[in-house]
Amino acid sequence: MHPKREPEQPQREMFEIDLEQLIDLNHPLVRLGMFIAWASFEDVLGATYHPTQGAPGISTRLMVALHYLKYHHDLSDEDVVAAWVENPYWQHFSGERYFQHRAPIDGSSMTRWRQRLGEAGAEQMLRATIETGIKMGAIRPTQLKRINVDTTVQTKAIRFPTDARLYNRCRERLVKMARQQGLAIKRSYEHVGRRLPMQSSRYAHARQMKRARACTRKLRTQLGRVMREIERQVTEPTDKLAKLLETARLIHAQQRHDKNKVYSVHEPEVDCIAKGKAGKQYEFGNKVSVAVSSRGGWFVGTKSFTGSPYDGHTLGAQMKQVKSMIGERVGEVHVDMGYRGHDYMGRAAVHVDKRRRGRTPRALWRWMKRRAAVEPSIGHLKMEHRLERNRLKGVAGDALNAILSAAAMNFHKLLGAFWRIFLRRLMNLWGRIHRIQVFFGLQIECEGA
Repeated sequence: MHPKREPEQPQREMFEIDLEQLIDLNHPLVRLGMFIAWASFEDVLGATYHPTQGAPGISTRLMVALHYLKYHHDLSDEDVVAAWVENPYWQHFSGERYFQHRAPIDGSSMTRWRQRLGEAGAEQMLRATIETGIKMGAIRPTQLKRINVDTTVQTKAIRFPTDARLYNRCRERLVKMARQQGLAIKRSYEHVGRRLPMQSSRYAHARQMKRARACTRKLRTQLGRVMREIERQVTEPTDKLAKLLETARLIHAQQRHDKNKVYSVHEPEVDCIAKGKAGKQYEFGNKVSVAVSSRGGWFVGTKSFTGSPYDGHTLGAQMKQVKSMIGERVGEVHVDMGYRGHDYMGRAAVHVDKRRRGRTPRALWRWMKRRAAVEPSIGHLKMEHRLERNRLKGVAGDALNAILSAAAMNFHKLLGAFWRIFLRRLMNLWGRIHRIQVFFGLQIECEGA
């Protein structure tokens, strides 16, 4: 069922502490909670609830606030819930009126709520930060006319894939799932399989490659035997077992120079992406496209892709998402040379970077050189807002993590913008007072003359 709506004027509790008596009402988190349109999230997620069946859902504002704080402070689900109990500002931001001494939910509820949220709900969280920034005055509409677009790699939380590890891990998963379903596995290779990957890595470290390859071949043989033993006993496997067997066949059959290889047993969608970095030649995850305003560094779009597409072939989908976020405000798009031959056919002008200025106008050349400002923005996403190591499962988890990271970056910038807005308004007010004083001073002088 839908979450229960809190009454607009609830009855006051006698033995509970009012949060407004504990906190500073001018705190940026308190002020930001007043600007965000919380009802928009209920409109987006309303279709995911059954109108009559089931228990009432968890408060939408609470879950949205917890995810903003989770990605803003780079915390796990359990840690953000534990910190929520200790912080009255977080409780007030999530819609509570009285100080709570117990956790409102279990950490696992956030995982299930993200499955309900989906990519559309995550985009609404990003859209809400942009609309809030415009309402506050932190984002000027002119800042959204020019954007910088670039791609990066969202690495997955997996071990570095080697053949020995993949063979051994896949065998372990097959044996465990087969025994859970009541199958009799004569030889599980549990003790031998635990020793062989360590021997393989030690031989490789000592540059004894023949012995290392021999250990890897033994692990591959063991995986093949376990696969055939399961296939002989089961004619119609369950969905989970059939999916795991298909992954095992791909791992068992793939060779060194094959394309579309499997690099993880529990995340078979992971791709191997080479971005030309000197310190990290290969990264294992998925490609993410980001769109950032040229002025201000506000994220207006983050799109996740599978299969490691060419950068230029991601621009059309990225601009479609940007249009859904801020409408037709974008007039110019600045990209690097990896976007030559892009697939975007919209009204915005796309400027591809080049090495020499040539006949490019000086003003446009300055904006093109400012395209590099997207790189530190991506660095903040990775180092501070959980884009560096994605722990959410599957393709849906890749899309959610990328969008929520961008929403947390905008959230962080909104919190820092309150004092700048206050000082700007104070200076404007002082200027108006000064002009009024000058005006009336001249009036008095004219009357005296």
